[in-house]
Amino acid sequence: MSEQQVQQVNDNLVLLVGKSASGKSRSLKGLKNPEGVLYLNCESGKKLPFKSGFIERTIVKWDVLPSAIKWAESQPNIHTIVVDSLTYYLDMVESQLVLTSANTQAAWGQFAQQFKFLMQVLVASSTKNIIFLAHTKDEVNDSEMVRETFVPVKGALKNQGIESYFSLVIAAKKVKLKDLENYQNDLLAVNEREEMLGYKHVFQTMVTKETVNERLRGPEDLFEIKETFIDNNMQLVLDRLHEYYK
Repeated sequence: MSEQQVQQVNDNLVLLVGKSASGKSRSLKGLKNPEGVLYLNCESGKKLPFKSGFIERTIVKWDVLPSAIKWAESQPNIHTIVVDSLTYYLDMVESQLVLTSANTQAAWGQFAQQFKFLMQVLVASSTKNIIFLAHTKDEVNDSEMVRETFVPVKGALKNQGIESYFSLVIAAKKVKLKDLENYQNDLLAVNEREEMLGYKHVFQTMVTKETVNERLRGPEDLFEIKETFIDNNMQLVLDRLHEYYK
Protein backbone atom coordinates (compact mmCIF):
# COMPACT_ATOMS: atom_id res chain seq x y z
CA MET A 1 0.00 0.00 0.00
CA SER A 2 1.13 3.54 -0.68
CA GLU A 3 1.71 6.19 1.96
CA GLN A 4 -1.37 8.00 0.59
CA GLN A 5 -3.54 4.92 1.29
CA VAL A 6 -2.34 4.35 4.85
CA GLN A 7 -1.83 7.33 7.11
CA GLN A 8 -1.32 7.88 10.81
CA VAL A 9 -4.57 8.37 12.75
CA ASN A 10 -5.15 11.65 14.56
CA ASP A 11 -5.00 10.81 18.28
CA ASN A 12 -5.81 14.34 19.40
CA LEU A 13 -9.46 14.48 18.37
CA VAL A 14 -12.25 15.49 20.75
CA LEU A 15 -16.02 15.86 20.47
CA LEU A 16 -17.35 18.11 23.23
CA VAL A 17 -21.15 17.92 23.51
CA GLY A 18 -23.66 19.68 25.69
CA LYS A 19 -26.81 21.72 25.96
CA SER A 20 -26.87 25.45 25.22
CA ALA A 21 -25.13 27.54 27.92
CA SER A 22 -23.41 24.48 29.40
CA GLY A 23 -19.93 26.00 29.03
CA LYS A 24 -18.75 24.47 25.74
CA SER A 25 -17.26 27.61 24.20
CA ARG A 26 -16.06 28.95 27.55
CA SER A 27 -13.97 25.82 28.01
CA LEU A 28 -11.67 26.97 25.19
CA LYS A 29 -10.36 29.94 27.17
CA GLY A 30 -7.54 27.93 28.74
CA LEU A 31 -5.99 26.73 25.47
CA LYS A 32 -2.25 27.37 25.43
CA ASN A 33 -0.62 29.53 22.76
CA PRO A 34 -3.97 30.95 21.58
CA GLU A 35 -2.35 32.60 18.55
CA GLY A 36 -1.96 29.06 17.14
CA VAL A 37 -5.65 28.16 17.48
CA LEU A 38 -7.81 28.32 14.34
CA TYR A 39 -11.37 28.92 15.52
CA LEU A 40 -13.92 28.13 12.79
CA ASN A 41 -17.24 29.71 13.73
CA CYS A 42 -20.24 28.03 12.08
CA GLU A 43 -22.80 29.82 14.26
CA SER A 44 -23.37 33.00 12.22
CA GLY A 45 -20.36 34.71 13.74
CA LYS A 46 -21.64 34.48 17.31
CA LYS A 47 -18.99 35.94 19.60
CA LEU A 48 -16.96 33.86 22.03
CA PRO A 49 -17.66 34.61 25.72
CA PHE A 50 -14.07 35.83 26.19
CA LYS A 51 -11.34 37.72 24.31
CA SER A 52 -9.58 34.82 22.67
CA GLY A 53 -6.47 35.79 20.72
CA PHE A 54 -7.41 32.93 18.34
CA ILE A 55 -7.32 33.11 14.55
CA GLU A 56 -11.10 33.50 14.20
CA ARG A 57 -12.90 32.82 10.94
CA THR A 58 -16.65 32.65 10.24
CA ILE A 59 -17.87 29.83 7.99
CA VAL A 60 -20.83 30.89 5.84
CA LYS A 61 -20.67 28.25 3.08
CA TRP A 62 -20.64 24.52 3.80
CA ASP A 63 -17.74 23.70 1.45
CA VAL A 64 -15.44 26.26 3.10
CA LEU A 65 -14.95 24.16 6.26
CA PRO A 66 -13.09 21.29 4.52
CA SER A 67 -10.97 23.85 2.68
CA ALA A 68 -10.15 25.62 5.96
CA ILE A 69 -9.00 22.36 7.55
CA LYS A 70 -6.84 21.58 4.51
CA TRP A 71 -5.31 25.07 4.69
CA ALA A 72 -4.60 24.78 8.42
CA GLU A 73 -2.65 21.58 7.81
CA SER A 74 -0.16 23.57 5.73
CA GLN A 75 0.34 26.20 8.44
CA PRO A 76 3.08 25.23 10.94
CA ASN A 77 2.03 28.00 13.33
CA ILE A 78 -1.44 26.44 13.81
CA HIS A 79 -1.52 23.68 16.42
CA THR A 80 -5.27 23.39 17.13
CA ILE A 81 -8.46 23.59 15.04
CA VAL A 82 -11.82 24.25 16.70
CA VAL A 83 -15.15 23.78 14.89
CA ASP A 84 -17.98 25.55 16.73
CA SER A 85 -20.32 23.94 16.24
CA LEU A 86 -20.71 20.70 14.31
CA THR A 87 -24.47 20.93 14.84
CA TYR A 88 -24.75 24.29 13.09
CA TYR A 89 -22.37 23.15 10.36
CA LEU A 90 -24.58 20.15 9.54
CA ASP A 91 -27.61 22.47 9.47
CA MET A 92 -25.67 24.64 7.01
CA VAL A 93 -24.99 21.67 4.75
CA GLU A 94 -28.65 20.71 4.81
CA SER A 95 -29.80 24.25 3.98
CA GLN A 96 -27.25 24.96 1.26
CA LEU A 97 -26.76 21.53 -0.31
CA VAL A 98 -29.81 19.34 0.31
CA LEU A 99 -32.74 21.75 0.36
CA THR A 100 -31.56 23.60 -2.76
CA SER A 101 -31.16 20.41 -4.79
CA ALA A 102 -33.63 19.30 -7.45
CA ASN A 103 -32.98 15.72 -6.33
CA THR A 104 -33.13 15.71 -2.54
CA GLN A 105 -32.66 11.94 -2.29
CA ALA A 106 -29.33 12.15 -4.08
CA ALA A 107 -28.43 15.26 -2.07
CA TRP A 108 -28.95 13.43 1.23
CA GLY A 109 -26.47 10.83 -0.02
CA GLN A 110 -24.02 13.63 -0.80
CA PHE A 111 -24.67 15.06 2.67
CA ALA A 112 -23.52 11.80 4.26
CA GLN A 113 -20.55 11.36 1.94
CA GLN A 114 -19.18 14.86 2.47
CA PHE A 115 -19.27 14.33 6.25
CA LYS A 116 -17.49 10.99 5.90
CA PHE A 117 -14.81 12.65 3.74
CA LEU A 118 -14.42 15.39 6.34
CA MET A 119 -13.95 12.90 9.19
CA GLN A 120 -12.34 9.87 7.56
CA VAL A 121 -9.89 11.74 5.33
CA LEU A 122 -9.24 15.33 6.43
CA VAL A 123 -9.66 14.99 10.20
CA ALA A 124 -8.27 11.47 10.51
CA SER A 125 -5.02 12.39 8.74
CA SER A 126 -4.54 15.80 10.35
CA THR A 127 -1.48 16.49 12.51
CA LYS A 128 -3.33 19.17 14.51
CA ASN A 129 -5.40 18.98 17.67
CA ILE A 130 -9.01 19.05 16.44
CA ILE A 131 -11.92 19.95 18.70
CA PHE A 132 -15.54 19.76 17.57
CA LEU A 133 -18.28 21.32 19.69
CA ALA A 134 -21.84 20.05 19.28
CA HIS A 135 -25.28 20.55 20.79
CA THR A 136 -27.23 17.62 22.22
CA LYS A 137 -30.88 16.63 22.12
CA ASP A 138 -32.99 14.51 24.48
CA GLU A 139 -35.34 12.04 22.82
CA VAL A 140 -37.33 9.02 23.97
CA ASN A 141 -36.26 5.72 22.39
CA ASP A 142 -39.63 3.99 22.03
CA SER A 143 -38.18 0.54 21.37
CA GLU A 144 -36.15 0.53 24.60
CA MET A 145 -38.37 2.93 26.55
CA VAL A 146 -35.47 5.11 27.67
CA ARG A 147 -34.61 8.78 27.26
CA GLU A 148 -31.43 9.20 25.23
CA THR A 149 -29.12 12.19 24.89
CA PHE A 150 -27.24 12.53 21.61
CA VAL A 151 -26.05 14.89 18.87
CA PRO A 152 -28.93 15.16 16.37
CA VAL A 153 -28.26 14.50 12.69
CA LYS A 154 -30.50 13.72 9.73
CA GLY A 155 -30.32 11.25 6.87
CA ALA A 156 -28.32 8.02 6.85
CA LEU A 157 -25.88 9.40 9.42
CA LYS A 158 -28.64 9.24 12.05
CA ASN A 159 -28.39 5.44 12.20
CA GLN A 160 -24.64 5.53 12.80
CA GLY A 161 -24.65 8.50 15.13
CA ILE A 162 -22.19 11.38 14.91
CA GLU A 163 -20.48 10.15 18.08
CA SER A 164 -19.33 6.95 16.34
CA TYR A 165 -16.74 8.96 14.39
CA PHE A 166 -14.92 9.97 17.58
CA SER A 167 -12.86 7.91 20.03
CA LEU A 168 -13.30 10.58 22.72
CA VAL A 169 -16.68 12.17 23.45
CA ILE A 170 -17.07 14.27 26.61
CA ALA A 171 -19.89 16.49 27.84
CA ALA A 172 -19.99 20.03 29.19
CA LYS A 173 -22.41 20.30 32.11
CA LYS A 174 -23.48 22.46 35.02
CA VAL A 175 -23.40 20.28 38.16
CA LYS A 176 -24.33 20.99 41.77
CA LEU A 177 -21.34 20.95 44.11
CA LYS A 178 -22.93 18.34 46.36
CA ASP A 179 -23.03 15.97 43.38
CA LEU A 180 -19.28 16.39 42.91
CA GLU A 181 -18.29 15.45 46.45
CA ASN A 182 -17.39 11.85 45.52
CA TYR A 183 -15.23 12.91 42.57
CA GLN A 184 -12.42 14.94 44.14
CA ASN A 185 -9.32 14.92 41.94
CA ASP A 186 -6.41 17.09 40.85
CA LEU A 187 -8.27 18.23 37.72
CA LEU A 188 -11.31 19.49 39.64
CA ALA A 189 -10.98 22.74 41.60
CA VAL A 190 -13.88 24.70 43.10
CA ASN A 191 -13.38 28.46 43.37
CA GLU A 192 -15.00 31.01 45.64
CA ARG A 193 -17.62 32.07 43.11
CA GLU A 194 -18.67 28.46 42.51
CA GLU A 195 -18.93 27.92 46.26
CA MET A 196 -21.26 30.91 46.43
CA LEU A 197 -23.39 29.74 43.50
CA GLY A 198 -23.51 26.10 44.60
CA TYR A 199 -22.70 24.67 41.18
CA LYS A 200 -19.78 24.31 38.79
CA HIS A 201 -19.34 24.06 35.02
CA VAL A 202 -17.50 20.78 34.40
CA PHE A 203 -16.60 18.19 31.81
CA GLN A 204 -18.08 14.74 32.29
CA THR A 205 -15.54 12.27 30.91
CA MET A 206 -17.44 8.99 31.29
CA VAL A 207 -20.96 7.76 31.95
CA THR A 208 -22.39 7.20 35.41
CA LYS A 209 -25.40 5.13 36.46
CA GLU A 210 -27.51 8.29 36.10
CA THR A 211 -26.25 8.96 32.57
CA VAL A 212 -25.96 5.54 30.94
CA ASN A 213 -28.04 6.70 27.97
CA GLU A 214 -25.64 9.48 27.00
CA ARG A 215 -23.17 8.71 24.23
CA LEU A 216 -19.96 9.53 26.07
CA ARG A 217 -16.97 7.41 25.15
CA GLY A 218 -13.20 7.18 25.41
CA PRO A 219 -10.35 4.80 26.22
CA GLU A 220 -11.30 3.21 29.54
CA ASP A 221 -7.99 4.15 31.16
CA LEU A 222 -7.69 7.68 29.77
CA PHE A 223 -9.32 9.09 32.92
CA GLU A 224 -9.62 7.52 36.37
CA ILE A 225 -13.04 6.93 37.91
CA LYS A 226 -12.50 9.84 40.29
CA GLU A 227 -11.89 12.01 37.19
CA THR A 228 -15.41 11.40 35.90
CA PHE A 229 -15.90 15.15 36.43
CA ILE A 230 -13.09 17.63 35.80
CA ASP A 231 -12.76 21.38 35.25
CA ASN A 232 -14.27 22.56 31.97
CA ASN A 233 -10.85 23.40 30.57
CA MET A 234 -10.12 21.88 27.18
CA GLN A 235 -6.36 22.21 27.70
CA LEU A 236 -6.60 19.61 30.49
CA VAL A 237 -8.12 17.16 28.01
CA LEU A 238 -5.50 17.84 25.33
CA ASP A 239 -2.70 17.46 27.88
CA ARG A 240 -4.10 14.09 28.95
CA LEU A 241 -4.44 12.92 25.34
CA HIS A 242 -0.84 13.95 24.55
CA GLU A 243 0.38 12.09 27.63
CA TYR A 244 -1.73 9.00 26.86
CA TYR A 245 -0.71 8.64 23.20
CA LYS A 246 2.87 9.91 23.40
